[in-house]
Amino acid sequence: MSTVELTKENFDEVVSNNDFVLIDFWADWCGPCKMFAPVYDKASQTHGDLVFAKVDTEAQPELAAAFQIQSIPTLMIVRDKVAVFAQPGALPAPALEDVISQARALDMDEVRKSVEAARQGS
Repeated sequence: MSTVELTKENFDEVVSNNDFVLIDFWADWCGPCKMFAPVYDKASQTHGDLVFAKVDTEAQPELAAAFQIQSIPTLMIVRDKVAVFAQPGALPAPALEDVISQARALDMDEVRKSVEAARQGS
């Protein structure tokens, strides 16, 4: 599947209509972002059942601010509308594969219970 360019206009639709979305927050001037791009693109070809998306933080500052992106690249994984992973830094291919495997293995019922418990506790 090709990588989707996320904007503030299509973000909610893409995240709401897909169970598993990987999001790469990046910028054109960012050297580590350029190094991570081919790793991310290759993973998107390997995992055709997942949605791979990119947010250009220069073109979409509102999205970057909404997710408190302080460093790029930042990889985020959203499953069932819940952010289950977010980490700044360019990941090597084996680490990206490991993160994807761990996110696939999550019990989302347990994740939702944890989110709800945290919500009620605050």
